[in-house]
Amino acid sequence: MRVLVTGGAGYIGSHTAKALAKSGHAPITLDNLSSGHRWAVKWGRFVEGDLADPQLLPPLLRDEHIEAVMHFGASLLVGESVRDPRKYFWNNVVNTLRLLDAMLEVGVKRIVFSSSAATYGDPQKVPIPEDHPTRPVNPYGETKLMMERALEWYGNAYELGWVALRYFNAAGADPEGELGEEHDPETHLIPLVIQAALGRLPYVEIYGTDYPTPDGTAIRDYIHVTDLAEAHVLALEYLTRGGPSLALNLGTGQGHSVREVVDAVGKISPRPVPAREGPRRAGDPPVLVADASQAGKALGWKPRQCGLEAIVQSAWNWHSAGKREK
Repeated sequence: MRVLVTGGAGYIGSHTAKALAKSGHAPITLDNLSSGHRWAVKWGRFVEGDLADPQLLPPLLRDEHIEAVMHFGASLLVGESVRDPRKYFWNNVVNTLRLLDAMLEVGVKRIVFSSSAATYGDPQKVPIPEDHPTRPVNPYGETKLMMERALEWYGNAYELGWVALRYFNAAGADPEGELGEEHDPETHLIPLVIQAALGRLPYVEIYGTDYPTPDGTAIRDYIHVTDLAEAHVLALEYLTRGGPSLALNLGTGQGHSVREVVDAVGKISPRPVPAREGPRRAGDPPVLVADASQAGKALGWKPRQCGLEAIVQSAWNWHSAGKREK
């Protein structure tokens, strides 16, 4: 299939474009390069453009004979969403609606949507299943939930097939070394710990050591980015077979604390990891772990690289190799 990958020059989008190509599909990447990287587009055609451009999408979908869309193009920093919610509602909601309308205009009827565990808000039970109440506590999570609801209504009215994939903590890098995680600014824990271990940061901050967890630090469900990418390909094939639209969690069902991540990097690093303890950040729950059993049932998906050591090793290999050309 010919698949438009919006935000395909970003972290998860680029790994998914590679997975699509390896599975025999033809990815066409659309990205405005505001946070993605041109060097990350190595599979299929690249189109530099912005979803906010009203003249872009219908001709692109027609000319490229697009049969399905994978939508990663969104703003994704929780803290920034609180400081600047307008940016998030315009980019994550308005621009996504522009994409859906262009798809309907051209007749593209399948979309795999990049959603988030942030749709749940503060968990009432762990592991978190898909039927957990959805009460976001920040604008980022709110925009993802709004689009899930829009997809449901569009699906009912216009026969649009969709799968929304709610990620937990994406981590790691392409095992073959072709892709990895490079954000500016970086906010994810594993690359921050690695950067501190490599001497590129003075230290890594541990936010909160008094959580009700075994070692006092917050616990998260880290899922390897290549497992996420595989889930997207399986979701596309699920829709192609006529599977009903649905939202699914993507996680391993296993949680690891901040201290465990620091220790895992420390086992690889030739030098100690400098760390500094600080207070909790507002809105950080003690534990976030997925119940991803439904993704196994619906898609036949199972994470292959669910050990923290394998995730950290792949990320270490990428970051220790140095910066890629811009």
